[in-house]
Amino acid sequence: MSRLANNSIRVKKINQELIKQALKSMKQATKSMISTETGLSVATCGNILNEMLATGEVMETELEESHGGRPARQYVYNANFSHIVCIFATNEGGQHSISFAVANSVGERVEEGSITPTRIHAGTFDELIGTLIEKYPTIKAAGIGIPGLVHQGVINICDIKELIQVPLEAQLREKYEIEVVMDNDMNMTVYGFYNKQDYDEDKTIAVLTFIKDNFPGSGIMVNGQIHRGNTNFAGEVSFLPFGISRMEQLKRLNQPDSMIPLAAHTIMSITAVINPETIALTGEQFRKEDVSSIFNHCLKCIPEEHMPHLIVLEHPHEDYMNGLIAVTLESLTYHLQLVEKRR
Repeated sequence: MSRLANNSIRVKKINQELIKQALKSMKQATKSMISTETGLSVATCGNILNEMLATGEVMETELEESHGGRPARQYVYNANFSHIVCIFATNEGGQHSISFAVANSVGERVEEGSITPTRIHAGTFDELIGTLIEKYPTIKAAGIGIPGLVHQGVINICDIKELIQVPLEAQLREKYEIEVVMDNDMNMTVYGFYNKQDYDEDKTIAVLTFIKDNFPGSGIMVNGQIHRGNTNFAGEVSFLPFGISRMEQLKRLNQPDSMIPLAAHTIMSITAVINPETIALTGEQFRKEDVSSIFNHCLKCIPEEHMPHLIVLEHPHEDYMNGLIAVTLESLTYHLQLVEKRR
């Protein structure tokens, strides 16, 4: 394919994405309104809308109210043109659980539920996705949340031992021929929490979790972007130099009196490195009454004016699923990053 033809295809994909996003945000619009919103010509909008009408991705609706001239046709995005499935696994208090949701192309959940298998392995995800694809053939992508570290599509560190070293992302993509994204549970939780805040400007925040019988973890947003680090290791706060063995760390984490100093140590470390506005605390080991004790403990090291707001995150699983849905939907969008060269 020639370079010119390739550029033309890319431009068309960008224009299609602009129109999709405009329709999703405007709910209902005429060609002229879409043209104004996207900056594309009315003719370009018309051509792309006709193609999307033919596939069913866009639908025509009632005519615009007449203001003296010929009323214009209005368009709506067909939210059920495609679907995604999102699944995350948890291991809390020794209890395995799988939560799932099927959402349409604007993120509305059409089905959700949970199962409690006796053990979780790659086949657990495979079987559930296969069942849901049979029910919803329009599923185009799957999002998988893992309580551990995912590097290059392979699970390296995980609270569920049967998933370690499993290339789950590639296996599912090859079998079902859909887009697959797999990410750390805390990354998805902080992303869902961040989006819910609807900040006016980019912020730096973190979510920190302490779950019984598991090592702590953290999800980090830096200036509005998930911070994964060079090898997706960012947020693995259990590897901070606490000066004790990992087994001793786990033992202390399960005792309220010794957990508070460890939590404070972790918060001080995060604060000194990324200076977040907020750190949301979650996990069964946290209690609301502990927040002031943890905050005061941090003040022994961190000046108060640099301390983040410490809050307790009440419904982390809801934020987790919302983050996973958002990232999975983003995997289906066409991206072109323009980078200005430094002089």
